[in-house]
Amino acid sequence: MQDYQWRQMMANDRIDSLRRSAARPPWTPRPAQNGSAPAPPDVELRLCSVSDDGALADLAMLAGQPLPFGCLVVAVVGGRIVAAAPLGGGRPLADPFVRTAQIVRLLELRAAQLREPEPQRSLLPRTLGLLRQALHA
Repeated sequence: MQDYQWRQMMANDRIDSLRRSAARPPWTPRPAQNGSAPAPPDVELRLCSVSDDGALADLAMLAGQPLPFGCLVVAVVGGRIVAAAPLGGGRPLADPFVRTAQIVRLLELRAAQLREPEPQRSLLPRTLGLLRQALHA
């Protein structure tokens, strides 16, 4: 068996196991109180760490996208990373087997909050320049 065939077989096996684990919901619904609908699962938003590299690589593989460079804001549901958004902007990663539309919007909002603020241009130099021109005219 050739090396590339072995690697392809291992990659396919890993993809199959990821799909099987993704088919299971990452959380179990809480029991309803007073006949109301079950409470949504807790979502934790945080910056990624080195220990998340494997889970982020798996998420990128499931999403069919390359893993973005730089720092990411991740969403953890039931102890599992289900979505991630790059701090520098760009396309977020989301687990296609979990409902993450609202979580991705939260991630994008949090990433925007954590970005370095753009320096605001002051109007003072322009105003002073116009005043000088008006006085000398």
